[in-house]
Amino acid sequence: MCKVGLWKVIILLCLFRVTMIGAEAQTFTTLHSFSGTDGAYPLGVASQTTNGNLYGSTFLGGANGNGTIFEITPGGTFTKLYSFCSQSGCADGELPYGLVQATDGNLYGGASYGGANGYGTIFKVNLSGKLTTLHSFDSTDGAYPVAPLDQVTSGNLYGTTANGGANGSDAGTVFKITPGGTLTSLYSFCSQSGCPDGTHPNAALIQAINGDLYGTTCGAGLEFACNGSGPGTVFKITPGGTLTTVHSFCSQSDCADGEYPTAALVQATNEDLYGTTSQGGADGYGTVYKITPSGTLTTLHSFSGTDGAYPAAGLAYATDGNFYAETYGGGANGYGTVFKITPGGTLTSLYSFCSQSGCADGANPELGGLTQDTNGTFYGTTSGGGANGYGTVFSLSVGLHAFIETVPTSGKVGSAVTILGNNLKGATSVTFNGTPSTISFDSSSEIKTTVPIGATTGKVEVTVSGHTLSSNVKFRVP
Repeated sequence: MCKVGLWKVIILLCLFRVTMIGAEAQTFTTLHSFSGTDGAYPLGVASQTTNGNLYGSTFLGGANGNGTIFEITPGGTFTKLYSFCSQSGCADGELPYGLVQATDGNLYGGASYGGANGYGTIFKVNLSGKLTTLHSFDSTDGAYPVAPLDQVTSGNLYGTTANGGANGSDAGTVFKITPGGTLTSLYSFCSQSGCPDGTHPNAALIQAINGDLYGTTCGAGLEFACNGSGPGTVFKITPGGTLTTVHSFCSQSDCADGEYPTAALVQATNEDLYGTTSQGGADGYGTVYKITPSGTLTTLHSFSGTDGAYPAAGLAYATDGNFYAETYGGGANGYGTVFKITPGGTLTSLYSFCSQSGCADGANPELGGLTQDTNGTFYGTTSGGGANGYGTVFSLSVGLHAFIETVPTSGKVGSAVTILGNNLKGATSVTFNGTPSTISFDSSSEIKTTVPIGATTGKVEVTVSGHTLSSNVKFRVP
């Protein structure tokens, strides 16, 4: 299993705020420093949920040292909800990676180890912290799920395991799981001689506008180097399990196109996909790239170290049409950065971690990436630093406006949709790409509606108090 960077250990509570004056005002705030008992080494936060708060997981720490699930408000009020390995033999799993809220209101995720067979689990947890184990992997159907899940139009969840599978090569899988827990293995990697289809998928899948799912593998492709398994690939897979390798990294001299993608892709409104490689590029410190759904790749930026190094996390597509993300290392202090990059490749460094004594503001943001809350502010985590060295949760405001988010991001006519946002109570209209829909429930943080007859793929808009809020991505109507 490919890993980038080092894991650190332990943290408490610190609040640090810095405002930078430049092309745009920026406010960075450390919201929480982990202490070890409440978690250690956080791996990002899920986007806003129906109650208006954010949820995340820590890889280690908690009551049993095997990771936690936590809730944090946009203002920084922190609650630990669950400690893994609370059941005999860690039947509930251990070392969790990432969460996503499904249409039923529950959070779904994977624990990379533990479970009935020791190869990890898929679980669901409600917003109060009650956890249910849905599936324990047995290696033949996959092993070590280390990426968040993605809920698609059908309502099923799709994910990857970094190892295991049907080929005896321990190269990883793609799977489908229903909200009730029925798992179907769709694809086992290294199904071809030399593993040109890739090995070790370490990132989440995304369903693109064309209905296919896209993902990355950490290893294999054209040559073997990533822990003995190659520089990685971009692939697409149909919901039924037909896989196509879209790009093999290190296909250019000196790996100028990058190598070792460890992060999920994101699709912009122009329908191209954007992502990062944790290494490679012109200087070897990683890249940001654009790739068309059919596989034409363009390297947008190669990191130099001073502007960041080793972007292990993916990009967040923001309401201003730009991408925001983190690097694990590099920057002014060598402990990672937050940056903005335009679709054309112009990069601006926004923040360098460890700018405070003892890295009180955090250090080395790992795999979680940034998420933009519907209030316009970005939230993220660092895997190290903070008051005790166990990592932090932080926010970064760059003055972007509020927006709405739909759960799910696609659906057929008549299907239920939840719209998330801020101050939504009293909304007067909802439209799907201009087609009006009805409102069955509204509160300050959510609206319940359905996809109307005549709706087509495009932005969802809500009018409230005379103002119109738009979704940050297109809602796909198949």
